[in-house]
Amino acid sequence: MKKKALAFAAAACSLAMLLSGCGSSNSNTASSDNGKMIITSYASEPQNPLIPGNTNETGGGKPGDLLFARLVSFDAKGNASNEVAESITPNENATQYTIKIKSGWKFTDGTPVTAESFTKAWSYVANAKNAQKCSSFFSTIAGFDDLQKDGLKGTEQLSGLKVVDDTTFTVDMSQPDATFPIKIGYLAFAPLPESFYKDPKAFGEKPVGNGPYKFDGWDHNKEIRLVKNPDYKGNDVAKNDGITFKIYTDDKAAYADIQAGNLDVMESVPASATKTFEKDPKVQAYNKAGSVSQTFTIPSNLEHFDVNTEEGQLRRQAISKAINREQITDKVLNGVGTPAKDFTSPLTPGYSDSLKGEDNLEFDAAKAKELWAKADAISKFDGQLTFSYNADGGAKPIYDAIVNQLKNNLGINVATTPVPTFQEFRDAITNRQVKGAFRTGWQPDYPSAENYLFQLYASAAADGKGSNDGDFKNADFDKLMDEAYAAQSTDDANKLYQQAQEILLQDLPSIPLYYSNACGVAGTSVKGFEMNWQNLPVYEELTK
Repeated sequence: MKKKALAFAAAACSLAMLLSGCGSSNSNTASSDNGKMIITSYASEPQNPLIPGNTNETGGGKPGDLLFARLVSFDAKGNASNEVAESITPNENATQYTIKIKSGWKFTDGTPVTAESFTKAWSYVANAKNAQKCSSFFSTIAGFDDLQKDGLKGTEQLSGLKVVDDTTFTVDMSQPDATFPIKIGYLAFAPLPESFYKDPKAFGEKPVGNGPYKFDGWDHNKEIRLVKNPDYKGNDVAKNDGITFKIYTDDKAAYADIQAGNLDVMESVPASATKTFEKDPKVQAYNKAGSVSQTFTIPSNLEHFDVNTEEGQLRRQAISKAINREQITDKVLNGVGTPAKDFTSPLTPGYSDSLKGEDNLEFDAAKAKELWAKADAISKFDGQLTFSYNADGGAKPIYDAIVNQLKNNLGINVATTPVPTFQEFRDAITNRQVKGAFRTGWQPDYPSAENYLFQLYASAAADGKGSNDGDFKNADFDKLMDEAYAAQSTDDANKLYQQAQEILLQDLPSIPLYYSNACGVAGTSVKGFEMNWQNLPVYEELTK
Protein backbone atom coordinates (compact mmCIF):
# COMPACT_ATOMS: atom_id res chain seq x y z
CA MET A 1 0.00 0.00 0.00
CA LYS A 2 0.55 -0.15 0.71
CA LYS A 3 0.74 1.32 2.96
CA LYS A 4 -0.04 1.45 2.59
CA ALA A 5 -1.81 4.50 4.10
CA LEU A 6 -1.17 4.82 2.79
CA ALA A 7 -1.89 7.17 0.65
CA PHE A 8 -5.13 7.42 -1.02
CA ALA A 9 -6.98 9.27 -3.63
CA ALA A 10 -9.97 11.35 -3.18
CA ALA A 11 -11.11 12.31 -6.58
CA ALA A 12 -13.86 10.31 -7.99
CA CYS A 13 -11.99 7.25 -9.00
CA SER A 14 -8.73 8.17 -7.53
CA LEU A 15 -6.93 5.33 -6.02
CA ALA A 16 -6.56 4.84 -2.43
CA MET A 17 -3.19 5.35 -1.16
CA LEU A 18 -2.35 7.50 -4.04
CA LEU A 19 -4.06 10.61 -3.45
CA SER A 20 -1.00 12.18 -4.56
CA GLY A 21 -0.95 14.57 -7.20
CA CYS A 22 -0.29 14.96 -10.73
CA GLY A 23 1.16 17.87 -12.49
CA SER A 24 1.51 18.82 -16.02
CA SER A 25 4.25 17.21 -18.00
CA ASN A 26 5.52 18.36 -21.34
CA SER A 27 7.60 15.28 -22.04
CA ASN A 28 6.29 12.97 -24.71
CA THR A 29 5.18 9.44 -23.97
CA ALA A 30 8.41 7.49 -23.87
CA SER A 31 7.50 4.93 -26.49
CA SER A 32 10.87 4.87 -28.16
CA ASP A 33 13.84 5.03 -25.82
CA ASN A 34 16.37 3.61 -28.28
CA GLY A 35 13.58 1.68 -29.91
CA LYS A 36 12.29 0.26 -26.62
CA MET A 37 8.64 0.16 -25.59
CA ILE A 38 8.42 2.28 -22.43
CA ILE A 39 5.04 2.80 -20.76
CA THR A 40 4.48 6.11 -18.98
CA SER A 41 2.20 6.22 -15.95
CA TYR A 42 0.68 8.87 -13.69
CA ALA A 43 2.30 9.00 -10.25
CA SER A 44 3.10 11.08 -7.18
CA GLU A 45 6.39 11.84 -5.51
CA PRO A 46 7.08 9.12 -2.91
CA GLN A 47 6.96 10.26 0.69
CA ASN A 48 10.25 8.49 1.44
CA PRO A 49 13.19 6.85 -0.32
CA LEU A 50 12.29 3.54 -2.00
CA ILE A 51 12.87 1.15 0.91
CA PRO A 52 10.18 -1.58 1.00
CA GLY A 53 9.65 -1.59 4.76
CA ASN A 54 9.32 2.18 4.97
CA THR A 55 6.80 2.52 2.15
CA ASN A 56 3.11 2.66 3.04
CA GLU A 57 1.71 4.94 0.34
CA THR A 58 1.31 4.51 -3.38
CA GLY A 59 3.83 7.10 -4.48
CA GLY A 60 6.53 4.68 -3.39
CA GLY A 61 4.43 1.54 -3.44
CA LYS A 62 3.81 1.46 -7.17
CA PRO A 63 7.47 1.41 -8.23
CA GLY A 64 8.38 -0.69 -5.17
CA ASP A 65 5.98 -3.46 -6.12
CA LEU A 66 7.60 -3.71 -9.55
CA LEU A 67 11.18 -3.64 -8.22
CA PHE A 68 10.89 -6.34 -5.55
CA ALA A 69 9.59 -9.91 -5.90
CA ARG A 70 8.35 -11.48 -2.67
CA LEU A 71 7.74 -15.06 -1.53
CA VAL A 72 4.27 -14.99 -3.07
CA SER A 73 2.65 -12.84 -5.74
CA PHE A 74 -0.96 -12.03 -6.57
CA ASP A 75 -2.70 -12.18 -9.91
CA ALA A 76 -5.07 -9.47 -11.12
CA LYS A 77 -7.94 -10.90 -9.05
CA GLY A 78 -5.88 -11.21 -5.85
CA ASN A 79 -5.22 -14.95 -5.98
CA ALA A 80 -1.88 -15.85 -4.38
CA SER A 81 0.81 -18.07 -5.92
CA ASN A 82 4.30 -18.93 -4.76
CA GLU A 83 6.92 -16.78 -6.47
CA VAL A 84 10.34 -16.75 -4.81
CA ALA A 85 8.99 -19.41 -2.42
CA GLU A 86 9.21 -23.06 -3.38
CA SER A 87 6.95 -23.98 -0.46
CA ILE A 88 5.42 -22.43 2.67
CA THR A 89 4.49 -25.13 5.15
CA PRO A 90 2.66 -24.43 8.45
CA ASN A 91 2.51 -26.68 11.49
CA GLU A 92 -0.88 -27.81 12.78
CA ASN A 93 -1.86 -24.59 14.57
CA ALA A 94 -0.09 -22.05 12.33
CA THR A 95 2.48 -21.13 14.97
CA GLN A 96 5.45 -22.10 12.82
CA TYR A 97 6.12 -21.95 9.10
CA THR A 98 8.91 -23.63 7.19
CA ILE A 99 9.77 -21.68 4.05
CA LYS A 100 11.86 -23.00 1.20
CA ILE A 101 12.88 -20.62 -1.56
CA LYS A 102 13.73 -21.41 -5.15
CA SER A 103 17.42 -21.43 -6.02
CA GLY A 104 18.76 -19.25 -8.82
CA TRP A 105 17.05 -15.98 -7.89
CA LYS A 106 19.35 -12.95 -8.02
CA PHE A 107 19.19 -9.28 -7.18
CA THR A 108 19.91 -6.87 -10.00
CA ASP A 109 23.43 -6.32 -8.61
CA GLY A 110 24.14 -10.01 -9.35
CA THR A 111 24.15 -11.21 -5.74
CA PRO A 112 22.00 -14.24 -4.83
CA VAL A 113 18.64 -14.10 -3.06
CA THR A 114 19.01 -16.37 -0.04
CA ALA A 115 17.01 -17.25 3.05
CA GLU A 116 18.99 -14.62 4.95
CA SER A 117 17.95 -12.01 2.38
CA PHE A 118 14.48 -12.37 3.90
CA THR A 119 15.26 -12.87 7.59
CA LYS A 120 17.62 -9.88 7.84
CA ALA A 121 15.25 -7.63 5.90
CA TRP A 122 12.25 -8.58 8.02
CA SER A 123 14.21 -8.03 11.22
CA TYR A 124 15.38 -4.64 10.00
CA VAL A 125 11.81 -3.51 9.36
CA ALA A 126 10.55 -4.90 12.67
CA ASN A 127 13.34 -3.26 14.71
CA ALA A 128 12.00 -0.05 16.27
CA LYS A 129 15.45 1.56 16.12
CA ASN A 130 15.15 1.66 12.33
CA ALA A 131 11.78 3.51 12.47
CA GLN A 132 10.20 1.74 9.51
CA LYS A 133 6.56 2.56 8.78
CA CYS A 134 5.60 -1.07 8.13
CA SER A 135 6.98 -2.47 11.38
CA SER A 136 3.57 -3.57 12.66
CA PHE A 137 3.15 -6.12 9.84
CA PHE A 138 5.71 -8.28 11.64
CA SER A 139 4.07 -8.12 15.06
CA THR A 140 2.97 -11.77 15.14
CA ILE A 141 6.51 -13.10 14.63
CA ALA A 142 8.24 -14.24 17.83
CA GLY A 143 10.68 -11.67 19.15
CA PHE A 144 8.86 -8.64 17.77
CA ASP A 145 8.21 -7.20 21.24
CA ASP A 146 11.91 -7.46 22.08
CA LEU A 147 12.67 -5.32 19.06
CA GLN A 148 10.38 -2.53 20.30
CA LYS A 149 12.48 -1.79 23.39
CA ASP A 150 14.72 1.20 24.02
CA GLY A 151 18.48 0.98 23.62
CA LEU A 152 18.55 -1.14 20.45
CA LYS A 153 21.34 -0.87 17.90
CA GLY A 154 19.09 -1.62 14.92
CA THR A 155 20.90 -4.82 13.96
CA GLU A 156 19.10 -7.13 16.38
CA GLN A 157 17.23 -9.98 14.67
CA LEU A 158 13.75 -11.39 15.22
CA SER A 159 14.21 -14.42 17.43
CA GLY A 160 11.42 -16.22 15.59
CA LEU A 161 13.40 -16.30 12.35
CA LYS A 162 16.01 -19.04 11.91
CA VAL A 163 18.05 -19.76 8.80
CA VAL A 164 18.40 -23.50 8.16
CA ASP A 165 20.43 -23.20 4.95
CA ASP A 166 20.70 -20.87 1.97
CA THR A 167 17.26 -21.81 0.70
CA THR A 168 15.38 -22.64 3.91
CA PHE A 169 14.26 -20.71 6.97
CA THR A 170 11.68 -21.15 9.70
CA VAL A 171 9.30 -18.60 11.18
CA ASP A 172 8.09 -19.08 14.76
CA MET A 173 5.03 -17.00 15.60
CA SER A 174 4.28 -15.43 18.96
CA GLN A 175 0.66 -16.35 18.28
CA PRO A 176 -1.15 -18.26 15.54
CA ASP A 177 -1.37 -16.29 12.30
CA ALA A 178 -3.41 -17.95 9.58
CA THR A 179 -3.06 -14.90 7.31
CA PHE A 180 0.73 -15.10 7.27
CA PRO A 181 1.05 -16.99 3.93
CA ILE A 182 -0.94 -14.21 2.25
CA LYS A 183 0.52 -11.30 4.22
CA ILE A 184 4.06 -12.09 3.04
CA GLY A 185 3.05 -11.02 -0.46
CA TYR A 186 3.10 -7.41 0.76
CA LEU A 187 5.99 -5.15 -0.25
CA ALA A 188 7.26 -4.80 3.34
CA PHE A 189 8.23 -8.51 3.24
CA ALA A 190 10.58 -8.09 0.26
CA PRO A 191 14.12 -9.47 0.50
CA LEU A 192 17.04 -7.05 0.56
CA PRO A 193 20.63 -7.46 -0.73
CA GLU A 194 23.61 -7.05 1.55
CA SER A 195 24.39 -3.70 -0.06
CA PHE A 196 21.30 -2.23 1.60
CA TYR A 197 22.77 -2.42 5.12
CA LYS A 198 25.93 -0.55 4.15
CA ASP A 199 24.00 2.62 3.34
CA PRO A 200 20.18 2.37 3.58
CA LYS A 201 19.71 6.02 2.63
CA ALA A 202 21.72 5.69 -0.58
CA PHE A 203 19.94 2.42 -1.35
CA GLY A 204 16.57 4.15 -1.12
CA GLU A 205 17.63 6.58 -3.84
CA LYS A 206 18.92 3.75 -6.09
CA PRO A 207 17.19 0.54 -4.96
CA VAL A 208 18.43 -2.91 -5.94
CA GLY A 209 15.63 -5.43 -6.24
CA ASN A 210 14.74 -8.80 -7.74
CA GLY A 211 11.42 -8.00 -9.43
CA PRO A 212 10.18 -7.81 -13.02
CA TYR A 213 11.77 -4.36 -13.40
CA LYS A 214 15.02 -2.82 -12.24
CA PHE A 215 15.73 0.74 -11.20
CA ASP A 216 17.00 3.13 -13.88
CA GLY A 217 16.72 6.61 -12.37
CA TRP A 218 14.78 9.04 -10.19
CA ASP A 219 14.49 12.73 -10.97
CA HIS A 220 12.74 13.95 -7.85
CA ASN A 221 9.34 15.57 -8.39
CA LYS A 222 9.59 14.71 -12.09
CA GLU A 223 9.82 10.98 -12.83
CA ILE A 224 10.95 7.52 -11.70
CA ARG A 225 12.29 5.24 -14.44
CA LEU A 226 12.19 1.44 -14.32
CA VAL A 227 13.40 -0.89 -17.07
CA LYS A 228 12.65 -4.56 -17.66
CA ASN A 229 14.78 -6.95 -15.61
CA PRO A 230 16.12 -9.56 -18.07
CA ASP A 231 17.10 -11.93 -15.26
CA TYR A 232 13.65 -12.05 -13.65
CA LYS A 233 12.09 -15.53 -13.69
CA GLY A 234 8.95 -14.97 -11.63
CA ASN A 235 5.21 -14.93 -12.30
CA ASP A 236 4.91 -11.43 -13.81
CA VAL A 237 7.32 -11.19 -16.72
CA ALA A 238 6.93 -7.79 -18.37
CA LYS A 239 5.61 -7.53 -21.92
CA ASN A 240 7.02 -3.99 -22.25
CA ASP A 241 10.57 -2.69 -21.84
CA GLY A 242 9.96 -0.44 -18.87
CA ILE A 243 7.68 1.83 -16.85
CA THR A 244 8.31 5.54 -16.32
CA PHE A 245 6.26 7.02 -13.49
CA LYS A 246 5.58 10.66 -14.26
CA ILE A 247 5.10 12.89 -11.21
CA TYR A 248 2.09 15.21 -11.45
CA THR A 249 0.67 17.83 -9.11
CA ASP A 250 -2.62 18.22 -11.00
CA ASP A 251 -4.72 15.24 -12.05
CA LYS A 252 -6.50 17.32 -14.71
CA ALA A 253 -3.13 17.95 -16.38
CA ALA A 254 -2.42 14.21 -16.35
CA TYR A 255 -5.78 13.48 -17.95
CA ALA A 256 -5.08 16.07 -20.65
CA ASP A 257 -1.75 14.37 -21.33
CA ILE A 258 -3.56 11.03 -21.77
CA GLN A 259 -5.87 12.69 -24.29
CA ALA A 260 -2.92 14.25 -26.14
CA GLY A 261 -0.89 11.05 -26.23
CA ASN A 262 1.77 12.35 -23.85
CA LEU A 263 0.95 9.88 -21.05
CA ASP A 264 -0.07 6.25 -21.36
CA VAL A 265 -2.05 5.33 -18.25
CA MET A 266 -3.49 6.70 -15.01
CA GLU A 267 -5.48 4.88 -12.32
CA SER A 268 -7.78 7.77 -11.47
CA VAL A 269 -10.04 10.26 -13.19
CA PRO A 270 -10.32 13.94 -12.26
CA ALA A 271 -13.64 14.92 -10.74
CA SER A 272 -14.19 17.24 -13.69
CA ALA A 273 -14.09 14.29 -16.12
CA THR A 274 -16.12 11.66 -14.29
CA LYS A 275 -19.28 12.45 -16.26
CA THR A 276 -17.59 12.20 -19.61
CA PHE A 277 -14.53 9.93 -19.48
CA GLU A 278 -16.35 6.72 -20.46
CA LYS A 279 -17.55 8.39 -23.68
CA ASP A 280 -14.31 10.26 -24.41
CA PRO A 281 -12.96 9.03 -27.79
CA LYS A 282 -9.45 10.23 -26.89
CA VAL A 283 -9.02 7.72 -24.04
CA GLN A 284 -9.64 4.11 -23.11
CA ALA A 285 -11.88 4.10 -20.04
CA TYR A 286 -12.08 1.56 -17.20
CA ASN A 287 -14.75 1.66 -14.47
CA LYS A 288 -15.59 -1.34 -12.30
CA ALA A 289 -16.23 -2.08 -8.61
CA GLY A 290 -13.08 -1.56 -6.57
CA SER A 291 -11.39 -2.42 -3.30
CA VAL A 292 -10.25 1.00 -2.11
CA SER A 293 -11.82 2.42 1.05
CA GLN A 294 -12.01 6.20 1.42
CA THR A 295 -12.25 7.64 4.94
CA PHE A 296 -11.24 10.57 7.08
CA THR A 297 -9.60 10.17 10.46
CA ILE A 298 -10.05 12.21 13.63
CA PRO A 299 -7.07 11.80 16.01
CA SER A 300 -8.18 9.57 18.86
CA ASN A 301 -7.07 12.01 21.57
CA LEU A 302 -8.38 15.21 19.96
CA GLU A 303 -10.01 17.38 22.62
CA HIS A 304 -13.83 17.05 22.59
CA PHE A 305 -13.47 14.14 20.12
CA ASP A 306 -11.55 11.68 22.32
CA VAL A 307 -12.58 8.25 21.09
CA ASN A 308 -12.45 6.82 24.63
CA THR A 309 -15.07 9.22 26.02
CA GLU A 310 -18.83 9.37 25.63
CA GLU A 311 -18.57 12.94 24.38
CA GLY A 312 -16.05 12.00 21.72
CA GLN A 313 -18.06 9.03 20.48
CA LEU A 314 -21.24 11.10 20.31
CA ARG A 315 -19.53 13.80 18.25
CA ARG A 316 -18.00 11.26 15.86
CA GLN A 317 -21.36 9.57 15.37
CA ALA A 318 -23.05 12.93 14.85
CA ILE A 319 -20.57 13.95 12.19
CA SER A 320 -20.89 10.61 10.42
CA LYS A 321 -24.68 10.76 10.36
CA ALA A 322 -24.64 14.37 9.15
CA ILE A 323 -22.83 13.32 5.95
CA ASN A 324 -25.01 12.37 2.99
CA ARG A 325 -22.78 9.78 1.29
CA GLU A 326 -25.21 9.07 -1.53
CA GLN A 327 -25.29 12.74 -2.44
CA ILE A 328 -21.48 12.82 -2.54
CA THR A 329 -21.14 9.68 -4.65
CA ASP A 330 -23.92 10.74 -7.02
CA LYS A 331 -23.32 14.48 -7.35
CA VAL A 332 -19.59 14.88 -6.69
CA LEU A 333 -18.25 11.51 -7.86
CA ASN A 334 -20.84 11.11 -10.61
CA GLY A 335 -21.45 7.49 -9.70
CA VAL A 336 -17.87 6.20 -9.66
CA GLY A 337 -17.98 5.48 -5.95
CA THR A 338 -20.33 3.58 -3.62
CA PRO A 339 -21.40 4.75 -0.12
CA ALA A 340 -19.46 2.87 2.55
CA LYS A 341 -21.15 0.31 4.76
CA ASP A 342 -18.08 -0.94 6.63
CA PHE A 343 -14.32 -0.50 7.09
CA THR A 344 -13.18 -2.93 4.34
CA SER A 345 -14.63 -3.14 0.81
CA PRO A 346 -17.26 -5.12 -1.10
CA LEU A 347 -14.41 -7.11 -2.75
CA THR A 348 -12.93 -8.19 0.58
CA PRO A 349 -13.52 -11.78 1.80
CA GLY A 350 -16.10 -11.73 4.61
CA TYR A 351 -17.62 -8.38 3.62
CA SER A 352 -21.04 -7.55 5.09
CA ASP A 353 -23.22 -4.48 4.55
CA SER A 354 -25.42 -5.14 7.60
CA LEU A 355 -23.10 -5.12 10.60
CA LYS A 356 -24.35 -3.89 13.96
CA GLY A 357 -23.66 -0.16 14.08
CA GLU A 358 -23.79 0.28 10.30
CA ASP A 359 -26.58 2.79 10.88
CA ASN A 360 -23.90 5.19 12.13
CA LEU A 361 -22.89 5.50 8.47
CA GLU A 362 -26.41 6.37 7.33
CA PHE A 363 -27.51 9.95 6.75
CA ASP A 364 -29.94 11.28 9.36
CA ALA A 365 -29.64 15.02 9.99
CA ALA A 366 -32.15 15.07 12.85
CA LYS A 367 -30.39 12.26 14.70
CA ALA A 368 -27.03 13.91 14.05
CA LYS A 369 -28.21 17.12 15.75
CA GLU A 370 -29.57 15.11 18.67
CA LEU A 371 -26.23 13.34 19.16
CA TRP A 372 -24.29 16.60 18.93
CA ALA A 373 -26.57 18.20 21.52
CA LYS A 374 -25.95 15.28 23.89
CA ALA A 375 -22.22 15.78 23.48
CA ASP A 376 -22.56 19.52 24.15
CA ALA A 377 -24.50 18.70 27.32
CA ILE A 378 -21.40 16.87 28.54
CA SER A 379 -18.93 19.55 27.46
CA LYS A 380 -19.75 22.50 25.20
CA PHE A 381 -17.67 22.72 22.01
CA ASP A 382 -17.29 26.21 20.55
CA GLY A 383 -14.18 25.60 18.49
CA GLN A 384 -13.60 24.87 14.83
CA LEU A 385 -13.10 21.38 13.36
CA THR A 386 -10.77 21.40 10.37
CA PHE A 387 -10.45 18.86 7.56
CA SER A 388 -7.01 18.50 5.98
CA TYR A 389 -6.29 16.91 2.62
CA ASN A 390 -3.57 17.11 -0.02
CA ALA A 391 -4.42 19.65 -2.68
CA ASP A 392 -2.63 17.83 -5.50
CA GLY A 393 -4.87 14.77 -5.77
CA GLY A 394 -8.38 15.93 -6.57
CA ALA A 395 -9.79 15.82 -3.02
CA LYS A 396 -11.11 19.39 -2.94
CA PRO A 397 -14.65 18.69 -4.25
CA ILE A 398 -15.10 15.87 -1.72
CA TYR A 399 -14.06 17.92 1.31
CA ASP A 400 -15.85 21.04 0.18
CA ALA A 401 -19.02 18.91 0.07
CA ILE A 402 -18.36 17.39 3.50
CA VAL A 403 -17.78 20.79 5.10
CA ASN A 404 -20.90 22.25 3.51
CA GLN A 405 -23.02 19.31 4.67
CA LEU A 406 -21.73 19.61 8.23
CA LYS A 407 -22.42 23.33 8.28
CA ASN A 408 -25.94 22.83 6.94
CA ASN A 409 -26.89 19.67 8.84
CA LEU A 410 -25.16 20.30 12.19
CA GLY A 411 -24.70 24.07 12.20
CA ILE A 412 -21.12 23.74 13.43
CA ASN A 413 -17.92 25.64 12.65
CA VAL A 414 -15.91 23.56 10.16
CA ALA A 415 -13.37 24.41 7.47
CA THR A 416 -10.94 22.76 5.08
CA THR A 417 -7.16 23.15 5.41
CA PRO A 418 -5.59 21.86 2.20
CA VAL A 419 -1.89 20.95 2.17
CA PRO A 420 -0.08 21.64 -1.14
CA THR A 421 1.42 18.21 -1.85
CA PHE A 422 0.79 14.63 -0.87
CA GLN A 423 4.33 14.28 0.46
CA GLU A 424 3.90 17.27 2.78
CA PHE A 425 0.48 16.00 3.82
CA ARG A 426 1.76 12.53 4.72
CA ASP A 427 4.76 13.98 6.56
CA ALA A 428 2.41 16.11 8.70
CA ILE A 429 0.34 13.02 9.55
CA THR A 430 3.41 10.92 10.28
CA ASN A 431 4.74 13.62 12.60
CA ARG A 432 1.31 13.97 14.28
CA GLN A 433 1.13 17.64 13.38
CA VAL A 434 -2.48 17.62 12.12
CA LYS A 435 -4.78 18.90 14.87
CA GLY A 436 -8.09 18.20 13.20
CA ALA A 437 -9.61 15.60 10.89
CA PHE A 438 -7.58 14.48 7.87
CA ARG A 439 -8.26 12.53 4.72
CA THR A 440 -7.32 8.86 4.77
CA GLY A 441 -8.02 5.80 2.69
CA TRP A 442 -6.68 2.35 2.07
CA GLN A 443 -5.61 0.38 -0.93
CA PRO A 444 -5.27 -3.25 0.21
CA ASP A 445 -1.84 -4.83 0.39
CA TYR A 446 -3.23 -8.37 0.32
CA PRO A 447 -6.80 -9.71 -0.01
CA SER A 448 -7.89 -10.06 3.62
CA ALA A 449 -10.03 -8.10 6.08
CA GLU A 450 -7.04 -8.28 8.42
CA ASN A 451 -5.20 -5.86 6.15
CA TYR A 452 -7.87 -3.17 6.55
CA LEU A 453 -8.45 -3.79 10.26
CA PHE A 454 -5.30 -4.78 12.14
CA GLN A 455 -2.99 -2.60 10.09
CA LEU A 456 -5.16 0.51 10.50
CA TYR A 457 -6.71 0.15 13.95
CA ALA A 458 -4.73 -2.27 16.15
CA SER A 459 -2.73 -0.83 19.05
CA ALA A 460 0.40 -2.46 17.62
CA ALA A 461 0.07 -0.29 14.49
CA ALA A 462 -0.27 2.98 16.45
CA ASP A 463 2.36 5.46 17.63
CA GLY A 464 4.23 5.46 14.33
CA LYS A 465 4.75 1.67 14.22
CA GLY A 466 2.27 1.16 11.39
CA SER A 467 -0.60 2.79 9.55
CA ASN A 468 -2.84 3.52 12.56
CA ASP A 469 -2.49 7.26 11.94
CA GLY A 470 -5.17 8.21 14.46
CA ASP A 471 -3.48 6.18 17.25
CA PHE A 472 -6.72 4.34 18.06
CA LYS A 473 -6.33 1.77 20.87
CA ASN A 474 -9.05 -0.57 22.06
CA ALA A 475 -8.27 -3.70 24.08
CA ASP A 476 -11.44 -5.50 22.97
CA PHE A 477 -10.64 -4.84 19.33
CA ASP A 478 -7.07 -6.09 19.81
CA LYS A 479 -8.37 -9.27 21.47
CA LEU A 480 -10.62 -10.03 18.51
CA MET A 481 -7.67 -9.52 16.16
CA ASP A 482 -5.68 -12.10 18.16
CA GLU A 483 -8.58 -14.54 18.06
CA ALA A 484 -8.95 -14.09 14.30
CA TYR A 485 -5.26 -14.87 13.80
CA ALA A 486 -5.80 -18.13 15.70
CA ALA A 487 -8.99 -19.09 13.84
CA GLN A 488 -9.03 -22.55 12.29
CA SER A 489 -10.75 -21.42 9.09
CA THR A 490 -11.18 -18.31 6.97
CA ASP A 491 -14.90 -18.29 7.73
CA ASP A 492 -14.24 -18.33 11.47
CA ALA A 493 -11.71 -15.53 11.10
CA ASN A 494 -14.11 -13.44 9.04
CA LYS A 495 -16.80 -13.72 11.73
CA LEU A 496 -14.33 -12.34 14.25
CA TYR A 497 -13.35 -9.54 11.88
CA GLN A 498 -17.02 -8.63 11.61
CA GLN A 499 -17.28 -8.45 15.42
CA ALA A 500 -14.20 -6.23 15.46
CA GLN A 501 -15.80 -3.95 12.90
CA GLU A 502 -18.81 -3.51 15.15
CA ILE A 503 -16.47 -1.93 17.71
CA LEU A 504 -15.14 0.39 15.01
CA LEU A 505 -18.66 1.31 13.92
CA GLN A 506 -19.40 2.38 17.50
CA ASP A 507 -16.14 4.23 18.20
CA LEU A 508 -15.50 5.56 14.65
CA PRO A 509 -11.72 6.09 14.91
CA SER A 510 -12.05 6.99 11.25
CA ILE A 511 -15.26 7.69 9.37
CA PRO A 512 -15.86 5.62 6.22
CA LEU A 513 -17.13 7.64 3.28
CA TYR A 514 -17.22 5.53 0.14
CA TYR A 515 -15.53 2.77 -1.84
CA SER A 516 -13.65 4.04 -4.88
CA ASN A 517 -14.37 2.27 -8.11
CA ALA A 518 -11.39 0.87 -9.96
CA CYS A 519 -11.43 3.46 -12.68
CA GLY A 520 -8.86 5.04 -14.85
CA VAL A 521 -7.88 5.83 -18.40
CA ALA A 522 -5.23 4.85 -20.91
CA GLY A 523 -4.13 6.25 -24.24
CA THR A 524 -5.82 4.90 -27.34
CA SER A 525 -2.59 3.23 -28.51
CA VAL A 526 -2.16 1.25 -25.28
CA LYS A 527 -2.96 -2.47 -25.26
CA GLY A 528 -3.66 -4.77 -22.31
CA PHE A 529 -5.18 -2.08 -20.08
CA GLU A 530 -6.97 -3.56 -17.07
CA MET A 531 -6.97 -2.81 -13.36
CA ASN A 532 -6.27 -5.26 -10.58
CA TRP A 533 -7.63 -6.01 -7.11
CA GLN A 534 -5.74 -3.00 -5.75
CA ASN A 535 -7.36 -0.59 -8.25
CA LEU A 536 -4.04 -0.33 -10.11
CA PRO A 537 -3.11 -1.00 -13.74
CA VAL A 538 -1.48 -4.37 -14.41
CA TYR A 539 1.74 -2.71 -15.52
CA GLU A 540 3.50 -5.83 -16.77
CA GLU A 541 0.72 -6.47 -19.33
CA LEU A 542 0.77 -3.01 -20.92
CA THR A 543 2.07 -2.67 -24.47
CA LYS A 544 1.67 -0.17 -27.33
